[in-house]
Amino acid sequence: MMPMSLPSPCSPLSEFLPSPSLGIHAVFLNNTRNLSCQKFAGLKLVFIPAASLPTTKSYPPETTVLQSPILGNKEQRLYPKEVEKLKGLPMKEEEQEGLDFDEKDSKFQVLDFLNAIKALPCKERVDHIVRVLDKEIGVLSISDFNDVLMALVTANESDLVLKLYSGLTCYSLEPNSWTFTIMVRCHCKKKDPSEAKRVLDQMMQKGFNPNVATLTILINSFCKIGQLQNAFQVFEVMDRIGCKPNIQTYNCLLKGMCYVGRIEEAFELMEDIKKTVEPDIYTYTAMMDGFCKVGRSDEAMELLNEAMKMGLTPNVVTFNTLFDGYAKEGRPLKGLGVLKLMKQKKCMPDYISYSTLLHGLLLWGKVLAGLRIFKEMEGNGLEADDKLMNSLVRGLCRKSMKEIDLVEVAYQMFEKMKKRGFVIEHSTYALTIQALCMAKKVDDAFISLLQMVRSGYIPGLIAINNVIRALCLGGKVDEAFHVLVLMYENSKIPSRMSYDLLIHELNRQERTLSACNIYGAALVRGVVPHKKPRR
Repeated sequence: MMPMSLPSPCSPLSEFLPSPSLGIHAVFLNNTRNLSCQKFAGLKLVFIPAASLPTTKSYPPETTVLQSPILGNKEQRLYPKEVEKLKGLPMKEEEQEGLDFDEKDSKFQVLDFLNAIKALPCKERVDHIVRVLDKEIGVLSISDFNDVLMALVTANESDLVLKLYSGLTCYSLEPNSWTFTIMVRCHCKKKDPSEAKRVLDQMMQKGFNPNVATLTILINSFCKIGQLQNAFQVFEVMDRIGCKPNIQTYNCLLKGMCYVGRIEEAFELMEDIKKTVEPDIYTYTAMMDGFCKVGRSDEAMELLNEAMKMGLTPNVVTFNTLFDGYAKEGRPLKGLGVLKLMKQKKCMPDYISYSTLLHGLLLWGKVLAGLRIFKEMEGNGLEADDKLMNSLVRGLCRKSMKEIDLVEVAYQMFEKMKKRGFVIEHSTYALTIQALCMAKKVDDAFISLLQMVRSGYIPGLIAINNVIRALCLGGKVDEAFHVLVLMYENSKIPSRMSYDLLIHELNRQERTLSACNIYGAALVRGVVPHKKPRR
């Protein structure tokens, strides 16, 4: 087989991507930011440039052919001239300044390659990577090393990053600004901002200044755990080195201040922000969330109106903040107005929107409004979870005690839960049985009680007495006796009322012997019924 020549430098980690055309080896090309990924049989991945690979062995005049320490004599790889300038993906300071939080610059680089790494057992990953890197000593640049670190951070392989970084000196490499930046991000992802701050200090001691994205990430990490003082210390570093904060930086501080309850200070900061940078919808959302958490949802609504007047478009998170605020304040009907405004602004409610609104309506007894929202939610293809369904059925059952027509609706919801395999809670069973008994749906109540027992629940005395009374009133004393047996089987002593109801109905049916047996069973269990068998 003719040796295959590869345009551009091949990643030192290429052996982790098996290629059907190269045996145990694979191609990882990083000479261009316009890469495409071609899938081969067996979902094995090979990275190629956007342009097709040349079919001949002629090379552009600006490239030279070098032997690969990994691929040996079977395959070759090409390095453009001025290798150190082009190899890897070195991040210039101006590129770092525009760095997004989604780390897209590294995702396109080796994220697919990481899928192959993830397929390895955790214990083997470090050994494999280190073994490949060891083969590349003398060839590997800090840019290559940074590419691997950043890709691992992007893939949430923080432990691997820390282990590789600890052995950086073994490869005769010195960390640069981008290396330190990656490690700050790594520690922030591990929710260890204190260690990230230590790396930041090392970075500055080496003469590197962090960019606004790096400092903002660190500020956000401190704010998320409520360490606002440390966040402001990092903010002061920005001022000291002349790094101008952007709106994302301020948004992180706003969220952090609201998180620890410093609402008034957060509002003052927001007013100051308006004097220096233009706030975005996330600025307003963060402040609105702070107001809603302390029962000031009306002020949050005023902020929303202000944001819309400025031409900002509220998103679903903005509206969900208001749903939650009004629900916590006991004013869930206000949420209906928010939902209407949301639709007017062409913002599609999501599951959180409906579930938060529905939960608030049910919590505060607005069952009929909740039922309408539930139907709209299902109409939009969103299915309520177990907790919401249980709350809805219980709410309907309580409401049906005053509006008997709702019993059928409640029972239909109850049956829907069973068909869909929802977990039905003990209290939902109990209230459903009670509602069915009050509506004289005795057979349904009896069946529901049996299902309750089969589900592993022990019915309470109220549910038991409700069913026994309903069955006795319907003349179904044998079924009522079966309920009593269920209690015996579950080691539950029936109340005096249970025995009285059965004895009364047996006396009415002139089944004296059965009444005597029930009376005797009660005495054995230490219960003395008021009703006695007829002589």
